[in-house]
Amino acid sequence: MCGIAGYFGDAKIGRGKVNSCLSLMGRRGPDASGIYQHNFYSRKKVCLLHSRLSIIDLNERANQPFKIGTKVIACNGELYNYVELKQELISCGHNFITTSDTEVLLQAIIEFGWEKGLDKCEGMWAFSVYDENDGSLLLSRDRFGEKPLYLFANSTGVYFGSEVKFIRALMDRPLDINYNHLYRYMVNGYKSLYKTKETFFQGVFELQPGSVLEIDCFGNETRRRYWQPNFEQDESLTYDQVVDGVRHALERAVKLRLRSDVPLAFCMSGGIDSNTLISIAKRVLGHDVHGFTIVNEDERYEEQFFVDYAVNELDIRHTAVPITTKGFLEKLKKLVNQHDAPVYTISYYVHWLLMACLADQGYRISISGTAADELLTGYYDHHNLYLYEIRNTLLFEPALAGWKENIAPIVRNPYLQDPYLYLEDSGIRDHIFLKNREFADYLKVDWWEDFSESKYSRSLLRNRMLNEMFHESVPVILHEDDLNAMYYSIENRSPYLDRELFEFCYRIPSKHLVRNGLAKVILRDAMKGIVPDKILANPRKVGFNAPVFSFLDVNDEKIRNYLLDQSPIFDHVQRDKIEDLISKSFLPNSESKFLFNFLNARVFLEEFSE
Repeated sequence: MCGIAGYFGDAKIGRGKVNSCLSLMGRRGPDASGIYQHNFYSRKKVCLLHSRLSIIDLNERANQPFKIGTKVIACNGELYNYVELKQELISCGHNFITTSDTEVLLQAIIEFGWEKGLDKCEGMWAFSVYDENDGSLLLSRDRFGEKPLYLFANSTGVYFGSEVKFIRALMDRPLDINYNHLYRYMVNGYKSLYKTKETFFQGVFELQPGSVLEIDCFGNETRRRYWQPNFEQDESLTYDQVVDGVRHALERAVKLRLRSDVPLAFCMSGGIDSNTLISIAKRVLGHDVHGFTIVNEDERYEEQFFVDYAVNELDIRHTAVPITTKGFLEKLKKLVNQHDAPVYTISYYVHWLLMACLADQGYRISISGTAADELLTGYYDHHNLYLYEIRNTLLFEPALAGWKENIAPIVRNPYLQDPYLYLEDSGIRDHIFLKNREFADYLKVDWWEDFSESKYSRSLLRNRMLNEMFHESVPVILHEDDLNAMYYSIENRSPYLDRELFEFCYRIPSKHLVRNGLAKVILRDAMKGIVPDKILANPRKVGFNAPVFSFLDVNDEKIRNYLLDQSPIFDHVQRDKIEDLISKSFLPNSESKFLFNFLNARVFLEEFSE
């Protein structure tokens, strides 16, 4: 796990720019740094920078950029199946000088070519491979986009980096703010951000997950995908086969992601997602588990009973991390600078506090439960969508009864309180950008963007889940997880984002996904005898969250003055409407989120406006 940055083009990157960039890369890789530069005759110049967080093979022999023959790699990420792939490469006649996964990745590309080589890899990565023989550069990103790779092209060439600030440093100039994306964030919220390729800076884009960008010595670019998942359901799969398949794939995924030469810890909640990973690690694989949990006093997000129960049942080490509101604004400014963007939701400010505690106790790896909902259901609208899927079957009435018993008492979104929502209108999505018409009225410009979603599956439920996987939820979580963890030099791993597990889950017939008003019923049954019983029976969906007023005391005159004082944000947002908003004694969840987004947009403009 590391940081990478670089340039490929006609210009020369001076040592001052290189040093400036490397100084910013230190948090991502505090253990070593490296530089590689090469001129391909009179055509192109390449500069590869790397900062290393040592996870596998801690010896300096594994430092990067790493060269084999004419090929040089700078990689951020982990190859989890490097042990098995290394044995295959040895059988093909390859010799190794390290025990690192980086060498295995480069040898696989050399032996099999990038397309077949990457197909054999299970892991997360963003890397660059330069070939001195033909002057070409290959950039790649993992299947789900766990590792970031930002690109910026101008008339001289292409800049790239794990963070936007690395590109700014190599260019030695500021980037123009993309106000369209800032409006999208404030009005529509985080679920809109990855429906487009835009970022918060003009001309800055991310390399798409599951793809490569090839640039030849003349600067010609070719973009290709190396992974095209199949979303066709296999109706022949029985429920028992599905349960066994999920259990097998999950146990393998966790086993691979426990490989490390440094200590690792688990992000823990009272829910089934994190407790599945922890229980497999403890009870199946015999790992000495240490879980870390945010303690929340708000009853809407508090899970202490279930956390304490799981800790006692599993007999694991545990650290509770209380939410602190001290120095909130100062810390938020620091975090916006780290992210080169507004913080997407207050959950990720809270997650940042959790990462600080892991780092204080010496951990270099965190393991989280990202993407379980998108694989096996979990969000409240999945229940409404499931009822639509089985509307003409004998399953409908029992499922409706289960919804009324288990979901109706706890769901808060007004749209999702209607179990017939999609039966009456299969195209309704108003619950996703809740109250965005109202929030658009806060802007001084006329800005509006209709809801859109990509078409992946004929199943309404599965298509919604895949939009959450590739556009609305998972990319947001991965972006924030990576930046929060790397601020403290921690690698974040997500076992649910496993290719074998993903491909199996999307073969599962939709009729198996929900039972008796319980989402993730397959996971619950797969984990019987492994995850503690009360965790498996709990229908409530919580996650890391907190109301903005927990951190922002608008009755404090200094806080109120800061929110309303002169700022670039008021060139775009109506001040009087913000004053009315913070004068309310209580904010519903949607307005609380908007206030947090406004605050972040304000900080972002103050930090990055010229």
